[in-house]
Amino acid sequence: MKAAPLALGAALLALGWAVAGQGMTGHMAAHMIAVAVAAPCIAVGLAGTGADPALHLPRLVTPLAMSLVELGVVWSWHLPALRAAAAHSPLLLALEQASFLVAGVLLWSAVLAPAARAMGIGALLLTSMHMTLLGALIGLAPRPLYPAMAHMAPAGLGPLADQQLSGVVMLLVGGAAYFLGGLALLGGLLRQEART
Repeated sequence: MKAAPLALGAALLALGWAVAGQGMTGHMAAHMIAVAVAAPCIAVGLAGTGADPALHLPRLVTPLAMSLVELGVVWSWHLPALRAAAAHSPLLLALEQASFLVAGVLLWSAVLAPAARAMGIGALLLTSMHMTLLGALIGLAPRPLYPAMAHMAPAGLGPLADQQLSGVVMLLVGGAAYFLGGLALLGGLLRQEART
């Protein structure tokens, strides 16, 4: 195990929890930190070790399958009914955040597996697209979708503005992280091809 990426991932998770109570924007930042920033750090730290999910379950932990798992986790927890339930239950909130982290680690672990990097590019680009779409839907909604979080909006922001800003956070962090990850994998494959 590589200690530095694991420590960075843990520190980022702590940062995510620290901002999670700052309205929909803080909550979205916590989600994106868990799934798109801390998860790749943790996956890098676990890569090639006995704790690497892609190494232990190579037929199950594949880039496309884990991209679909992450899509299901992210979109499900953003359904207004589930979001409202999690807003009122510390246990559901912890489950929500943990599921984002686990889905992210599984996806990043799958795309970092040496034999799966070509498929990983497509999986990361697919994930970037669905994150961008969901961020746009949340940010461009004409009314608040998450009234259970209205009382948590940061000072100076109304519920709709808080929701719109959270959509921007998803677009910028979620969409960009996966897009840049896909480009990095593509660059690595091209360099490998050039060497051979």
